[in-house]
Amino acid sequence: MSRHRSSLTLARPKSSARLFAALGDETRLRLVGRLCDDGPMSITGLAGGFNVTRQAISKHLRLMESVGLVCSARLGRQSIWRLSPQRLAEARHYLQLITNQCDGALQRLRKFVED
Repeated sequence: MSRHRSSLTLARPKSSARLFAALGDETRLRLVGRLCDDGPMSITGLAGGFNVTRQAISKHLRLMESVGLVCSARLGRQSIWRLSPQRLAEARHYLQLITNQCDGALQRLRKFVED
């Protein structure tokens, strides 16, 4: 068994699946992009430019919070939302493991075809 394959099995697949499911929604993915580009924001700020209500944005943020993608802090009467970089790092790591597996498989296929 290759090192990459065992690393992938050691990752938390259930937790990662929930993370990728949260990222799989277009609105939530756009929210992640806004928070990456603009930094911490209120729901009102995040809702600007979306064709959905602030209540819908709030629901998306709560779901993202449940998987650890975002967190909020009170500032006066507003909640300010920010990304949780450790969860994004986990997603990046998991994708890198998958990429390494695919690269290894392609290298083995090329070697097989060339031999």
